[in-house]
Amino acid sequence: MSKPANDTLSVPRDPIRHANFSMPFWEGTREKKVMVQYCPRTSQYQWFPRPVSLFTARRDLEWREVSGHGEIFSYTIANVGNGPFRGHEPYLIALVRLDEGVNIMANIVKCDLDDIKIGMEVVPFWAPLPDGTNLLMFQPAGA
Repeated sequence: MSKPANDTLSVPRDPIRHANFSMPFWEGTREKKVMVQYCPRTSQYQWFPRPVSLFTARRDLEWREVSGHGEIFSYTIANVGNGPFRGHEPYLIALVRLDEGVNIMANIVKCDLDDIKIGMEVVPFWAPLPDGTNLLMFQPAGA
């Protein structure tokens, strides 16, 4: 029998500290938009947010909204949680390869532990935070 992953993960009560160069990502989450850095010189996306391009070491990055659709590239089942995850075990953590080619590590919700698999299509799931932003997680497409 398939055991469900815990879909009631706690979100942090204390504000999440953001680096200045990542603010466009967090501002996008207020409207449930996935924003990713883009290097116009190389026509490539990069994740996680950085102050300079991975490809040119220049600061001329753009922020572009992407669909957030992707597939599971790798995953693990966490049976021991720390901080806001303690008491919500087991839960799923995955590396999601977005259609734009970048990998984002995030929780997977609304998915039974036995149902998760490499290649599973996923879409964004937004968990509200106290400051009006949202934490990006993923759920199976069609969930």
